Amino acid sequence: MEIINENNFNEIINSEYALIDFYASWCGPCKMMAPVLDKINESRDNIKIAKVDVDKYENLARTYGVMSIPTLILFKNGQVIDKKIGFTAEPLLVEWINNNR
Repeated sequence: MEIINENNFNEIINSEYALIDFYASWCGPCKMMAPVLDKINESRDNIKIAKVDVDKYENLARTYGVMSIPTLILFKNGQVIDKKIGFTAEPLLVEWINNNR
């Protein structure tokens, strides 16, 4: 899973389909979310999954209205499709991704 910075953020979100995880290294629910996202990332090649550390890239978090973490934002061709806040179990996350395709 790719770690995003301000230099490659636009390149990633302008992919056909991308899921960005806004997280912090100290956040418990974010740590729980990481293996779920890793598993989805390994099993699917039709979506780019990447992470943004909100402590390092506050401007990106602010731009997308991230107030709580983890916040997952789905992008399609650079446009926000949907947003999910908090830990989400794998089956629900997969369903959410599939429903927003």
